[in-house]
Amino acid sequence: MLEELERGASDKVRANLEAFSPGATELILGYAFADVVSREGIDLRTREMLTVGMLAAMATAPGQLEFHMRAALNSGVTREEIVEIVLQVSVYAGVPACMNAVAVAKKAFQAREQI
Repeated sequence: MLEELERGASDKVRANLEAFSPGATELILGYAFADVVSREGIDLRTREMLTVGMLAAMATAPGQLEFHMRAALNSGVTREEIVEIVLQVSVYAGVPACMNAVAVAKKAFQAREQI
């Protein structure tokens, strides 16, 4: 599932987590991706839109937000839709969270243009 979101992500994340603690990959990603994200009922594109909105509202996980913005783009979400999600964050999570998400979105858009 992670590989579906971004090519090469699975190997990078696995290496990072296993270097931290053997078995961490299964514990953390097994729950997130195998048990939750892969469930039927909401398509991956919609899940990524929701994830971007929630991470942007949290304003505490810029690395994950950037990854999921790229993953959203890879899942068919448009740049314009991400802009609208970020603007919506300003209303319900505040302008500071929105401003953080704007900075992250600019990085994600730039990374996407380099592909």
